[in-house]
Amino acid sequence: MKKLLFTLLTIVCIYKVSVAQSPVIVNKDSEIAGMVAEVSADSMKNYINKLVSFGTRNTLSSTTDAQRGIGAARNWILSRFKSFAATSGGRFTAKFDTSTYKPDGKRIDSTVVLTNVVGTLKGADPNDHRVFIISGHMDNMRSSVMDRSGIAPGANDDGSGTAAVIECARIMSKHKFPATIIFVAVCGEEQGLLGAGFMAANAKRDKWDIQAVLNNDIIGSNNSNETNIIGNTRVRVFSEGLSAFELTEQKAAAIRAMGLENDGPSRQLARYVKEVGERYVDNLDVVMIYRPDRFLRGGDHLPYQQQGYAAVRITEMNENFNHQHQDVRVEKGIQYGDLAEFMDFEYLRKNTAMNLSNLANMAKAPQSPQDVNIAVVALSNLTELSWKAPAGKAAGYYVLMRETTSPVWQKKIFTADTSMKLPYSKDNYFFAVQSVSATGNESLPVVPAVSRKR
Repeated sequence: MKKLLFTLLTIVCIYKVSVAQSPVIVNKDSEIAGMVAEVSADSMKNYINKLVSFGTRNTLSSTTDAQRGIGAARNWILSRFKSFAATSGGRFTAKFDTSTYKPDGKRIDSTVVLTNVVGTLKGADPNDHRVFIISGHMDNMRSSVMDRSGIAPGANDDGSGTAAVIECARIMSKHKFPATIIFVAVCGEEQGLLGAGFMAANAKRDKWDIQAVLNNDIIGSNNSNETNIIGNTRVRVFSEGLSAFELTEQKAAAIRAMGLENDGPSRQLARYVKEVGERYVDNLDVVMIYRPDRFLRGGDHLPYQQQGYAAVRITEMNENFNHQHQDVRVEKGIQYGDLAEFMDFEYLRKNTAMNLSNLANMAKAPQSPQDVNIAVVALSNLTELSWKAPAGKAAGYYVLMRETTSPVWQKKIFTADTSMKLPYSKDNYFFAVQSVSATGNESLPVVPAVSRKR
């Protein structure tokens, strides 16, 4: 069995270290591939149309009207989650998570109860405390964030992200994973990331072991105004290079000494999202953007980053600002407003499938290796790496390599051991180590610390 596994994983990893890479042969986990195939453009369209039907989902809108406003929208999302729970064999649960905010003189003019809708797919391994989160915000806005009564479809911003969360929950709730996956439709994003801030702060207080947050915000349209670019084969992933969380002067000095300014947790997550997403979703190029977010905008991944968690924002490649934060109107022959007619549901399907494949691969993977070190004891053209096995069971490990100028990992080397000596100079490459399961699911990579011992 070990020989067969080694052969399989060796076949999976035909990589070249040169920048000009040959096509990579990868092994798809059949269970994940099956889930990806279930993602439905028709389902996404139905979700969007239902969300639009509530008239407005402004955070300040009615919470008591059964047909219109943020209250009706969140009740419907909870009902969808509860329907998934009913067929999950007890693994999936759904609830409201509420917080109260007082007027702030800025984006809240009256006391408001913010409500996140949270679905939790509990991990099957009681000793695996990892948590993976997919997020989209259910609230929306017109030209004025304080306009709680005007028509605000919010089809793409962020009906698209909310629909992705619902669709992933529908499909994944039928499966078991060692780790826990949380599906959340947050509120208060347009009022200042309030719902995500509340959840991230509580997670930190309660010591959740959040390994990754995939925040989806505006992922369903394929064209841009002004430049008139049209295309549904590329999606952006925004990530910060380094986290300022607990970045002491000593840690900053070590990062500079090793040249790891581009290797913070969120940037590593972005690399992972690109590799796995492109593995499972055809005709989709995941484009890493080396910024936490876009100019003049902010998303629900930022509060998690501020709490020290790895988090990224997933956003369409070509944005049309005529259909974001706009009153619905026709002006000089141009239709404004965030209407469903301007969406590309096949593109939304691909972006949702990309999210699902990453969540599933991370949650099925073993926990990351521990105490990963690179030996720096003498001048040498070799690289010596060592690590400790994670809690739980790993079938083996991937040692990752990339040239210092490469944005992505270029070579994977499988080993069943917890150390490796490589005929590559540590001065010329970056390295990391992943745990891998018997079905080829990789953990998030761990960059080695410097050890003065062999």
